Amino acid sequence: METIDRKSGSALWHQIGEVLAADIAAGTFAAGAKLPTEPELMERFGVSRFTVRQALGHLEQRGLVRAEQGRGTFVHKGAIDYTLSKKTRFSKNLIEQGFEPGGELLIHEIVSASERVAARLKLVPGAPVIHRRGVMTADGVPIELGDTYYPAERFPDFDKARLQYPTITAALASYGVRDYERLSTEIEARMPTGEEARLLRQPKSAPVLVVFKVDVDIDGVPVTYSETVWSAERVTFKVDLG
Repeated sequence: METIDRKSGSALWHQIGEVLAADIAAGTFAAGAKLPTEPELMERFGVSRFTVRQALGHLEQRGLVRAEQGRGTFVHKGAIDYTLSKKTRFSKNLIEQGFEPGGELLIHEIVSASERVAARLKLVPGAPVIHRRGVMTADGVPIELGDTYYPAERFPDFDKARLQYPTITAALASYGVRDYERLSTEIEARMPTGEEARLLRQPKSAPVLVVFKVDVDIDGVPVTYSETVWSAERVTFKVDLG
């Protein structure tokens, strides 16, 4: 039986979840592997079935495992190798690795550009910009929380265009943006805010990666500026300098 600290003040299910998460990170349970059964985990940790189910539910919410009815609990496919390049496309990155891309729009609004946003989009501070906030998913698991800004005068009724076209690339093309590429990418690591942890369905104690990026059209004019927060335990960035 594995010892857990019953006097630490930390819930037993949380301690068990952290032990299993560490096992997954260490490769003890490989991607796609089946976790021990509930009775086996009950015996390993000396806890009730309810506590084990709480721990497994926590891991599933974090996107580390998936439960299959009648089959058991399996380790998720693992971290996504997300390539950052001049032609980065979210859906393409995921589909090529066998993940189903998805997402949910949380905010669409017209706001006045802050000095930071205006500088990145080469607008005057206070110019109208479209602000869209959304959560992007891989196989239904949140991996990215993003705030993206577009020049409002260049892309009127952009919300309608996004409903009409399946991808951002297609929506931008409807405005005459034949192609676009990454001008700049900056990455920093930090701990998430409470809201970020909640929307990404991850612990507040797990770090996130924040990506600041500018995309430009073929004439070098900025079309989007984004600040995106990624779950560090679900994504590994690969930088393509070509």
